[in-house]
Amino acid sequence: MKIFLTTLSAFLFLIPNGLSQTFQYEKSIGSFSSASSFYINPAGFIYVTDAGKDDIIQIDTLGKVIYSIGGYGWQKSSFDNPVDVFADALKVFVSDKNNNRIQQFDKNLNFISEIKTKNSEVEGEQFGYPLSAVMSNQGDIFILDSENSRIVKFNIFGDFVQNFGGYDYGNYSLQNPKQLVVSMNNNLFVIDSNEIKIYDQYGNGIGNISSAENFRSIRIIFSKMILTTVDKIYSSDLKYSPIKIKEINLVGNEDTMDIRSALQFKERLYVLTEKKILIFNKIN
Repeated sequence: MKIFLTTLSAFLFLIPNGLSQTFQYEKSIGSFSSASSFYINPAGFIYVTDAGKDDIIQIDTLGKVIYSIGGYGWQKSSFDNPVDVFADALKVFVSDKNNNRIQQFDKNLNFISEIKTKNSEVEGEQFGYPLSAVMSNQGDIFILDSENSRIVKFNIFGDFVQNFGGYDYGNYSLQNPKQLVVSMNNNLFVIDSNEIKIYDQYGNGIGNISSAENFRSIRIIFSKMILTTVDKIYSSDLKYSPIKIKEINLVGNEDTMDIRSALQFKERLYVLTEKKILIFNKIN
């Protein structure tokens, strides 16, 4: 696989397979209808969106269900195709795609508020069919707007700040965005067709990763960035520059995996499939 990066501040290298990290299968947890995404907060609680049941479920690392909310609908705490979830220490954001909104909950999945601007009179703040929502460590909320192929930024109070990545953004114009994540230094990484476009928190384009791979998911936990395709997983530690991407080898699991997403938390790799989460331990 060839991966290329153009950026103002970093370069990317693909590490040969011989130097790849290896993770050993330990166990599986969870039971889902059709999981679409997941995230883990700093305390180690896992949040899973189950598009098959229009639910969001909080589980611990042993697979015990702590809270579960949802069901099909448009009222608060119900969903119509929850496609992505993001969690920090105190809050959880769910991209409620077909309801054209982002629902915000506390860490125990108690409803706090929603952001919904599709019918706003202010064109710049409108978004429809959101695919992701993340909060920076400064409290800004960034929403991936699939209807207009752009990112819409709100402040911590839900007030519109700006949008970027639209049709007038040149090389950093989004064409077919899939998923958005934010790094510890508040840079935004967006899967866009076979590229990953990188922006700073002010909307300036600062990097572009091109690949022959069709990435499906991107996750950043602390400094660990994990990219997935349907059947492959790649990792990078964003603490280091230049950026280096390694393919991860998984051993000990005999199931054929249709990977929905993956993330690394400490020395464990969590792999989300349609029906469950597979857990692997790092061995080198």
